[in-house]
Amino acid sequence: MDDALARIAAALERLAPNAAATPDLEAHPAYRWDGKMLVPIEGFEPIDYALLTGIDAQKEACLENTRRLARGHAAHDILLWGARGTGKSATVAACVGQVQKEGLPLAMVEIATDDLRSLATLFSLLRAAHRPIVLYIDDLGFDGDFGADARALRSLLQGGASARGSHVRLYATSNRRHIVPRSMGEQDDPINPRDVVDDRMALSDRFGLSLGFHALDQDAYVAIVRRYAARYDLDVDPLAAIQWATQRGSRSGRVAWQYVVELAGRAGITLDR
Repeated sequence: MDDALARIAAALERLAPNAAATPDLEAHPAYRWDGKMLVPIEGFEPIDYALLTGIDAQKEACLENTRRLARGHAAHDILLWGARGTGKSATVAACVGQVQKEGLPLAMVEIATDDLRSLATLFSLLRAAHRPIVLYIDDLGFDGDFGADARALRSLLQGGASARGSHVRLYATSNRRHIVPRSMGEQDDPINPRDVVDDRMALSDRFGLSLGFHALDQDAYVAIVRRYAARYDLDVDPLAAIQWATQRGSRSGRVAWQYVVELAGRAGITLDR
């Protein structure tokens, strides 16, 4: 009988193994939440804050808010919205990195939009942290039905310190200013009255700070290329840089960096990011 009970107990342990240990929230600069556990991000090396070009107002506002959070002062949740490749994600990481370089206590936790319904579990872990945390969601958006994910996010923004702790603030990037898509059909659909539409739109209004990132003109794009290239002592032909962007149908900080990578490769140079 004892042997049988021992075998049953062993089988149950294999079916329901012990939860993985939570990493030390004071030991790493950044983590990733996979819906079940926090995993340290190895080699967290964001772009140098000084390299961000053409978005001075946006990056300064984000940095100031991040410093306030790191110092334990009142700080906003931030929505960074706008065209793809214009520096939204880079700004978040660069501001976190800059504050950490200044010696202020701060960590970043990245969460995928697929894991928003696990926020309650994540908050229970983050409340135990002794340093401020930027909870970062990249490429936030809700297609079709508003859904449980959007309600989970709204609960986060409404819940305040009781839900997440006063030391946690949400930074989200989105290609849409109001996060959720709009359609002409919303205006006439009797099943979707105006107050529902307003509720969908109000999600973005719950962010205390909204920073817009817009498509670059040609001069701004070339200026970004020059700034990146100067970092690595690379020569730039503005016309060639413009042609590179034209071939890709976009002028953005991302495209500018890709062109500098191309220049570095031609020159046989290894880049540090």
